[in-house]
Amino acid sequence: MKRNKIIGHGTWYDKIALDVVNREKQLNRGLNLIRTESGIGASGIPHIGSLADAARSHAVSLAIRSLDYPSELVAFSDDKDGLRKIPRGFPSKLNKYLGFPVTSIPDPFGNCHTSFGEHMSSLLLESLETCGIQYRFMSGSEAYRTGLLNPQIKLLLKNAERIGAIVREEVGQEKYEEALPYFPVCQSCGRIYTTKAYEFLSKEAKILYVCEGMEVGRRWLKGCGYQGEIDYRLGEGKLSWKAGEFAARWAALGICFEAYGKDIADSVRVNDRICREILGFEPPIHVQYEMFLDKGGKKISKSRGNVFTPQLWFRYGSPQSLLLLTLKRFTGTRTLAVEDIPQYMNELDELEDVFFEKRRIVEPKTRANLTGLYMYCWGLNPPKQPGIHVPYNLLITLAKIAPNGSEAEFIKEKLLSYGYATVSENLNARISYALNWVKDIEETKKATLKLRGEETNAVAELINILEQVESAEAIHGAIFKTARKHGLKPRQFFEILYQILLGVPRGPRLGPYIFEVGRQNVIKILREQLARA
Repeated sequence: MKRNKIIGHGTWYDKIALDVVNREKQLNRGLNLIRTESGIGASGIPHIGSLADAARSHAVSLAIRSLDYPSELVAFSDDKDGLRKIPRGFPSKLNKYLGFPVTSIPDPFGNCHTSFGEHMSSLLLESLETCGIQYRFMSGSEAYRTGLLNPQIKLLLKNAERIGAIVREEVGQEKYEEALPYFPVCQSCGRIYTTKAYEFLSKEAKILYVCEGMEVGRRWLKGCGYQGEIDYRLGEGKLSWKAGEFAARWAALGICFEAYGKDIADSVRVNDRICREILGFEPPIHVQYEMFLDKGGKKISKSRGNVFTPQLWFRYGSPQSLLLLTLKRFTGTRTLAVEDIPQYMNELDELEDVFFEKRRIVEPKTRANLTGLYMYCWGLNPPKQPGIHVPYNLLITLAKIAPNGSEAEFIKEKLLSYGYATVSENLNARISYALNWVKDIEETKKATLKLRGEETNAVAELINILEQVESAEAIHGAIFKTARKHGLKPRQFFEILYQILLGVPRGPRLGPYIFEVGRQNVIKILREQLARA
């Protein structure tokens, strides 16, 4: 294969898809259905990182389909998981359910779902559907209850001693040399991680256990002391995900690809060995990704309470802009805040310009990568024609000065005077995002440009001129004169001003725009830019 050959749609996902298909052929495994997987946590409010995990696996499934092989994403909910912490902001009454499987805990938000776990899973599933992500949902509780994993559970329990050695060799933990890699649900107190399974009776399919206790945060949650036995075939417990559950799922479902976060790299490595050495199934191809951090540099987490949810993004930006965030790259830690949404909305417009050849990219691989990324943001079903591209910051500015009660009509009227078409469903959505932004958030994230000396001087002089001029045409003319006076090409100076004011290199006729939104408002923004430069 030629090194510079474009694979599929030219993205990372196409390369990974080809690797998956070729590997399945080498392993002589069936190609009737190639499955990717994403785990769904059910112990707290799902955040954007949770959606990103599913979005990446879905993109790989789409790329596999583009190679003419059937593929599907399995969204596996770990809803047999025990509640270890009460997520910040949740009612304190949940404290009595620490250690309980999340599907055994009542819905804390009313009776809209049968359990805590179902409510949390549903939030992520709703956001997947909003983004057009196709998936086959599987509940962990149902998988155990119906016996989906029973053959794998039996093999793992019979080889518990070997699993203990693998865990010790890989991560130095000796826990599973003393206990089976399985947590029964205590038949007395109802908790799951307080139990310690110590013997497997293979012929009877029974597991003997004692309810000892569990560590919750930095304190010990005492078990009830009950000693009992459960039948693993009835779903009366679950495998340890650190020491076998991932492997069991991969083998039972025939998973060929799963991405994972850096924080569980050790567990994935352990499960890879268990899958290969004990279950006899070559584990899936993996790609490791970094976590999203908040602006303080802390990992976005359900338990921390710094959750940035997909639903919050949808209030200010399109589903496709969120998919752009998640699909743009696998590697590298990224900080994330609501203020980043305008950037991704504008960047999606730039990709659309490339896709519809409004912006010419000469290098074939670069063009293929950009158009491919755009197509995956639309689930490989992009629109037939481009939408109306109005800079996000322009919409916000107009929303700020719009009269109460007729905001949308005012914004459309101004856009029409700036030369934008205004009959578009996509524009209506954008106006709604901007109005929500102005209602909830004071200002957009300001672009910080590195201005050269002459550019800084030109901006400073324009501020002085704006204090004095009285008309839109005078403002427009002053921009030309200021640019030439400081040795700048007018087009170059206009692009600088657009970037400062709107966050994009082009926009409406600048003189009338500045006059419309108010000279003092513009002067304030320009001064802030000079202070940051």
